[in-house]
Amino acid sequence: MLNINELTALCNKLGCKIIPECSLSEYTTFRFGGPCRALIKVNSAQSAAELLRYVNENSVKYGILGRGSNVLAADEGFDGVILLFGGDFANIEVNGNRLRCEAGALLSYACARAQQMGLSGMENLFGIPGTVGGALFMNAGAYGSEMKDVAVSAEYIDENYEIKTISGDALDLSYRHSFFSDKNYIITSVTVELHEGDPDAIKQAMNECMAKRTSKQPLDYPSAGSTFKRPEGDYASRLIDVCGLKGLTCGGAMVSEKHSGFVINKGFATCADVLELCEKIKDIVKEKTGFELELEPVILK
Repeated sequence: MLNINELTALCNKLGCKIIPECSLSEYTTFRFGGPCRALIKVNSAQSAAELLRYVNENSVKYGILGRGSNVLAADEGFDGVILLFGGDFANIEVNGNRLRCEAGALLSYACARAQQMGLSGMENLFGIPGTVGGALFMNAGAYGSEMKDVAVSAEYIDENYEIKTISGDALDLSYRHSFFSDKNYIITSVTVELHEGDPDAIKQAMNECMAKRTSKQPLDYPSAGSTFKRPEGDYASRLIDVCGLKGLTCGGAMVSEKHSGFVINKGFATCADVLELCEKIKDIVKEKTGFELELEPVILK
């Protein structure tokens, strides 16, 4: 049971900011969602471990958020505590050709830091909305590159609230999957290994990558990025396109006319609108092509 005064005292002790009855619409890229009981801005791996111990020992429902870029927050809100891995937990350390990134560091910022240090390997990841921790969790990727190509180790909190390290093949990275996908562990840092390159050439490659995104993706509208996982043997966007679903709407949610792989918020969408639209898309694609689409974002409810 949540005792907000007790939790606030713990946050004060740990130096973490707590925001009671916080609207999740402010912390997700889709820009909708009801309130959570409290949102806590985590500031270290040790603080995260202590907070996890508290919520579990007191049977308090909790969720983890980074940038909120792969999340659908329910309209009715979240009856529990959200641990936010963001700007208060975003330090990046450079050691030779390796970057150790705290889980709340933005992936784009890590890419920019690598460029400043003349380290190549993350150019195609530039512009992916999300934190480094979230990117590893789902093995984020774009334009032929993915976290699998650069991640060499990660620190995480296990079921005993101890901070452990995992590295190499044990990360089990594959398409939208990692060692963490089906476990209740919390990533606290990620180390990537890069190689030396020319800073100007790296910057040019990042700019070209961002230009591709801007030209092909509806970045001027709130969304959760790619709405469906890539089905084996085809692409969700192509299937949605050939079914003539660009522009299909439900309330304030719409299949982007710029990129059919994106469901966007036209400005007044609810989570219910998006979920209803996604069900329609899945039904039509299944009926017309035989492919079954799977939602990529996580539903926070």
